[in-house]
Amino acid sequence: MNGEPEYYDIRQSAFRAWFEKGLPYEQYLASSDPRHSERWRTAEQAISLTAHQRQLLGSFVRDMPVLCLSGAWCGDCVRQGPIFHAFEKAAPVVDVRFLDREEFPDLMDELRICGAKKVPVVVFLTEDFFEVERYGDRTLSVYRRKAERELGPACPVPFGPRDANEASVEIQEWLDIFERVQLMLRLSPPLRRRYND
Repeated sequence: MNGEPEYYDIRQSAFRAWFEKGLPYEQYLASSDPRHSERWRTAEQAISLTAHQRQLLGSFVRDMPVLCLSGAWCGDCVRQGPIFHAFEKAAPVVDVRFLDREEFPDLMDELRICGAKKVPVVVFLTEDFFEVERYGDRTLSVYRRKAERELGPACPVPFGPRDANEASVEIQEWLDIFERVQLMLRLSPPLRRRYND
């Protein structure tokens, strides 16, 4: 052994600091422009988890800090932020903290996608603030719909009504991501040793 730790993340202290500066959902909305937070509230009312989804989330056992780089003004964030909040309510071990992209330029630069400033970008962390995974800014079904509109003859209608099936597909896609991370945490050798499970 060369004295280096077996498990290490060079950004651990940065992720911890960003997480501590992040705001829980309600505080994030309270700190946002009311015109924007009202859109989040409307989207929140449309989020409905199935009994199976609630049961799955309730079965999570590992603490799961989640950073969400966001913009209250962003339509993708309006659509997805309330999904994360619904998961958090159903899974007490999930702790989502929202950070406004413009207030954290160093994090924004760390989390660029295809070189661009995108939101939302979600970073899943261990309880020790090691990065597990990052994901953003849209799920596959949303990109498929976007490709159909932009690469085909149809023109998109911004902020139009949302098909209920589209919403349920997006919820399930995000749940699959959250479940994958929870399983990674559940099976993590250092965490299994720590909790003797």
